[in-house]
Amino acid sequence: MKSGQQSSLMEVIMKNFGIFFNPKYAHKKTIFDSLKNLYENMDFKYFKLSEQNEFLPDFIKPIETTEKVKLDCILVFGGDGTILRALHFALKSSAPILGINLGKLGFLSEIKVSELEKSIEDLKKNKFKVQSRMLLKASIKRKGKMIFSSLALNDAVVYKGQVPKLIDIRVCSNRRFVVETRCDGIIAATPTGSTAYSLSAGGPILSPVMDAIVIAPLSPHILSVRPMVFSSKDVLSFKVKEIPYETILQLDGQNTHALQTNDEIIITAAHQKVDFIKLSNKTFYQVLRKKLHMGKR
Repeated sequence: MKSGQQSSLMEVIMKNFGIFFNPKYAHKKTIFDSLKNLYENMDFKYFKLSEQNEFLPDFIKPIETTEKVKLDCILVFGGDGTILRALHFALKSSAPILGINLGKLGFLSEIKVSELEKSIEDLKKNKFKVQSRMLLKASIKRKGKMIFSSLALNDAVVYKGQVPKLIDIRVCSNRRFVVETRCDGIIAATPTGSTAYSLSAGGPILSPVMDAIVIAPLSPHILSVRPMVFSSKDVLSFKVKEIPYETILQLDGQNTHALQTNDEIIITAAHQKVDFIKLSNKTFYQVLRKKLHMGKR
């Protein structure tokens, strides 16, 4: 499947499944029993990362100890946060994600756990499509040197931490000045992430198959500083001035790096994309209306 291709039928026979699970979910055994039944009756093979070896059953094999296994799909059991944590599994294996919602909102999930067996049947019969979604690459430049770089599916956030003071952030696009603002922080979001933290900061909703970057300031001191949408081809940068207290870079909700005065955070679209399996014919806008109660009185 070509990167960037949208809603295309995959001509593969599904046999090798990666399993990624929210370890805090209380009713694991029921799901494990369903997976084992499918494993025994449909000639499937399951694989896990070593980090999840302790709480996943033995019929799910550690992929690190198995040579030359090509995963056809990664089944992610949990909420949106679990899917974000499974991103590295998907990128490492180049396999698409099918989200099974065990959480509350489940905006990134395609199915409910009660639909698992039917959905596996549909996968086996090749009744599915694939959507490719863009990722952000966030890098930190300090005193002329790149000291950190990583990827995000939802967003990269510069945040002032717990100190009740504003920080000064200068925003540039392709080395050209855009705006400078005092604020609690700033969000750079993908279209997938436009319905997450960025939305709560007043950012726009974008279709997840678009290629664009949303910039949304957090509680700016000047109300005329509003969220903006940039081309995915742009090189965006945030420069944080005078940090006398903790300021951090968060990627997909995880604290990744402490920032220092005059650090430059560089945001671009990543070369890689991540694929999601789509089983239903529900449109993105139907999901919006249901999950976010959009348009209801």
